[in-house]
Amino acid sequence: MYHQRVFPLLMLALFLTALPAAADPDPGTHIYLPLAAGGNACIPGTGENYGTLDPLPPPTDPPAELHADLNLSLRGYTPTGGYLGLVDYGGAADPGAPQLGGLFTDGRAPAFAGLYRVTDWDWSCNCRAGPVASPAVTLVDLAATPGEPVLLPPSGYAIGSGYAALVLYAAPDRITLKYTREDNVVSGYTLHLEGLCVAPELLALYSQADAAGRALLPALRAGQLIGRTGDALGVAIRDNGAFLDPRSRKDWWQGY
Repeated sequence: MYHQRVFPLLMLALFLTALPAAADPDPGTHIYLPLAAGGNACIPGTGENYGTLDPLPPPTDPPAELHADLNLSLRGYTPTGGYLGLVDYGGAADPGAPQLGGLFTDGRAPAFAGLYRVTDWDWSCNCRAGPVASPAVTLVDLAATPGEPVLLPPSGYAIGSGYAALVLYAAPDRITLKYTREDNVVSGYTLHLEGLCVAPELLALYSQADAAGRALLPALRAGQLIGRTGDALGVAIRDNGAFLDPRSRKDWWQGY
């Protein structure tokens, strides 16, 4: 187990450099790795107070920044075509599923600005494989005005002490949130947000907790500020580790 990180940025750079060229799922396309939100989308500080909660052991291994289930930049994603609107799937719906309308303060209906396929991961070689086969869309861009607050979407679940989700990974331009107490994506809902400016206080708290061995991780309440948007907000959502379609009306946009 890794209880401390040694030169984490160097390790990440070496890891990415070592990825074999053959891991590119399609030589005719490229892996889309968005840059941090720029311009004035970020503010120096939010004044927000963030708490922590002890996750269920064990801590993630390998470290979160080197784990393709937590750091989505290791996988990447490729643009794809499809319907830029809500999609109606059959089957049962979970009334407690996270509701993505809560990402923005006005709770508006989604305006999809881009569709993507998240890259699958081959754990035998710890390298990229082809795009996730199903569903056809596994990440979307939600249109946004730069600088809009991004909030934690509500769900019908709680993880203790009034909190709704743990921060499993955070970087300046992306964050991974888990709606259970485990330090992994194996069970329950996981939400990946891309291309936002993560609140500096939240990012600092995560970095401190991660460096200290992850005995505590930042915890968020439903509706609490996560950060601010760039030109669009990338969203991917998973259940029990599987990537699902963020456009699904019955799952993530109930009532729209």
